[in-house]
Amino acid sequence: MDLGKAGRQWKVIRSNLDMYALVLPGLAFLLIFKYTPMYGILIAFQDFNIFSGIGGSEWVGLNQFEKLIRSEEFYQVLTNTLLISLYKIVILFPIPIVLALLLNEVRRMFFKRAIQTIIYLPHFLSWVIISGLFINILSPTSGIVNGLIKWLGGEPVSFLSDNDFFRSILVFTAGWKEIGWNAIIFIAAIASIEQEQYEAAAIDGAGRIRQMISVSLPGMLPTIVLMFILRIGSLLEAGTEQILTMYNPLVYETGDVIGTFVYRMGLGQQDYSFSTAVGLFNSVVGFLLIVIGNMLSRKFLKRSIW
Repeated sequence: MDLGKAGRQWKVIRSNLDMYALVLPGLAFLLIFKYTPMYGILIAFQDFNIFSGIGGSEWVGLNQFEKLIRSEEFYQVLTNTLLISLYKIVILFPIPIVLALLLNEVRRMFFKRAIQTIIYLPHFLSWVIISGLFINILSPTSGIVNGLIKWLGGEPVSFLSDNDFFRSILVFTAGWKEIGWNAIIFIAAIASIEQEQYEAAAIDGAGRIRQMISVSLPGMLPTIVLMFILRIGSLLEAGTEQILTMYNPLVYETGDVIGTFVYRMGLGQQDYSFSTAVGLFNSVVGFLLIVIGNMLSRKFLKRSIW
């Protein structure tokens, strides 16, 4: 029985060799650029010396992780990471959903496409460009915002050097850049809903708002769940590239996150083993969050991403 089953499977493979050949470049990419670098995880268990290499460096076991647990600076960084990520989830995650629902109700295609183009264009700008733009806008000497504050009789504010404002600026700029792009994903989810459902709802007397609530939102739910689980999985990422281009030592107290901490410890202080241990901690926790999010989704929403 097993030989017969194996023979049938091999026959299926031989009959679809061209399709399997198309998969090979993707598998090669994953193997070379995703799995092979995992060999570097060994550094987290060593007192790594760049001249001795991984093979010649001293093994120290879990010492780097003990150092991580004892580090007061790391707990401040972890707190910053969680707060910034939670702010972005709570404030920014629902906005693209609402925006997609509203844009779906626009019947003038020219106006609808123009709005879509305008709101998702910032996604294609790098954080280097965006940070330079907002550094100029928020400049205490020549920025438009402070110019308006002075015109109203107030004192200039150094927004990007003030711990009270820095997290809010991160959330605002992240929303300005990504809300439009995320809305496109949800608009595509709405487009996949069968038009007959809207027609049936209209026949039953449902207005536009009721159709949004009873047809559009349930139809978007699988995409919403998928995007939310993926966002939870990146909870400890918090926008490292964004923060690296915008922060400075004056706002380390509220703006330093795990990604920037790894950058400072690894490249700044050349403590490669400790920075690798922090990065490994980040990756493991992110993986566990995705698994937990998927389990909760399967339990309460009866939906799963795998």
